Amino acid sequence: MLGETTEEIGLSEFEALVIDFFCDGVRILGLPKSIGEIYGLLYVSQEALSLDDLVRRLGISKGSASQGLKTLRELGAVRESEVGEGRRSYYEPDVELKQLVGGFIKEQVRPHLASGEGKLENLKQMVAKMPGDARADFYAGRLARLGRWSKRAKILLPLVQKFLGR
Repeated sequence: MLGETTEEIGLSEFEALVIDFFCDGVRILGLPKSIGEIYGLLYVSQEALSLDDLVRRLGISKGSASQGLKTLRELGAVRESEVGEGRRSYYEPDVELKQLVGGFIKEQVRPHLASGEGKLENLKQMVAKMPGDARADFYAGRLARLGRWSKRAKILLPLVQKFLGR
């Protein structure tokens, strides 16, 4: 989209502002901007869009659009539409907050917490091998705190998902 106006690449001002809204959201979550662009365009579109439609209207590469769609499908934020003709796939957004948050928790947060447990265990073993080191007690205290945070997150995640339920 660099150097082009939104009209030149097929977006109305309204569509561009909605897309910008979603780009801000994915930035907060640490996801690529293209994911916000793709979801934003699908969200504001009245009809399902193909990969080629996304590439043309957003001015992004086919690879970026393909990878973004893959990520969005994994998150449960996008699904293939039944309106597609022939071999071309068409996509539409899932607009239920519960689905979006649930997908993000399942695909991004839970794996991070699981890998974090292994990392915490490795760090505890490192501290155990530091007898006589003045930093060992401090490190042990910080690791205990991280462990409590991890346990609280495991309790909180299902509550967040339940809260967002219907």
